[in-house]
Amino acid sequence: MITVNPELLSLRPGQRVLDLGCGEGRHAIHLMLTDAVDIFAVDLSQRDIATARGRAEPFSESSQSSGRLLFSVSDALQLPFADNFFDVVICSEVLEHIEDYEGVLAEITRVLKPAGIFAATVPAYFPEWVCWKLSDAYHQVEGGHIRIFREKQLRRSVEQFGHQYFARHKAHALHAPYWWLKCLFWGRDDQPLVSAYHRLLVWDLMQKPRLTRWVEKFLNPVLGKSIALYFVKPASRNQVPESSPKLLPHVSSREIDSEVAA
Repeated sequence: MITVNPELLSLRPGQRVLDLGCGEGRHAIHLMLTDAVDIFAVDLSQRDIATARGRAEPFSESSQSSGRLLFSVSDALQLPFADNFFDVVICSEVLEHIEDYEGVLAEITRVLKPAGIFAATVPAYFPEWVCWKLSDAYHQVEGGHIRIFREKQLRRSVEQFGHQYFARHKAHALHAPYWWLKCLFWGRDDQPLVSAYHRLLVWDLMQKPRLTRWVEKFLNPVLGKSIALYFVKPASRNQVPESSPKLLPHVSSREIDSEVAA
C-alpha cells in the first residue's frame, strides 16, 4: 500500500530516486518492481532498514525487479549525497515526526536536481486531529507524531525553498476509521471492533475488490488519512553533470559517502 502516486513523479529509466524516511520500504520496493530507476532508500532506524531489505530480497533474487535498490541508515538532516544528486525525492509520512522538519526540507532541496520532483505526504489534518482527541498515547509514544500539519502550512513550508506546487490528493480513507477505533481502544488491539476492521483492511489490500476501491476513491477527498503534495524544483543553469555510482545491496551511509558525497 503506497501513498504517493507514481504517475505524478514522471519517472524515466536511469533516474535516481530518494525515498527519505523509507520505513519498511513500501515505496522503494514498489518502484524497484515497476520502474527502471535507481532507488536510494534511507532511514534513521536500523531495524526498519533491516526489515525493508528483507522484504526486498525475494524480489531481487527472483529477477522480478525493474530497478535497482540501495539501502542506507542516514540522518535526514545530514544526507550523505552530493548537491543536485536526485531526480525525484519522496518523503512519505516522515515530517510529522521531526522537530526540525524545515531542516529536512532544506536537505531535500540541496540534493534534488533543478527541475526535479519532490513528493511529500503527511497525515491529513482532520483524521489526525480526531486521533489526537481520542488518545494521548497515540502521539506521545517514542518516535510518534509531534505535530498536525495543515495542508496550507506544509505547502508554504516547501514553497519557501523555491519549489513550485503542481498537484495534490488524499489517500487511504478506509484507514481513517481504523485508526480512530485503535485510538479509542488504545492498547486493546484484540477488541472485537478493532480486530474486525483490521481483517477488513487486510482483505481489501489482498483482494482489491472494485466496491471498496470505489468507496475509498469517493471518500478520499473528505476522509483521506494522508495528504500528498507534489512540487518541482525550478530549473537552473547550474546543473551537476550526470554520474552513475554503482549500487550495492548492503551498504551503510558511511560506505557510500566516498561515492556520492561532494
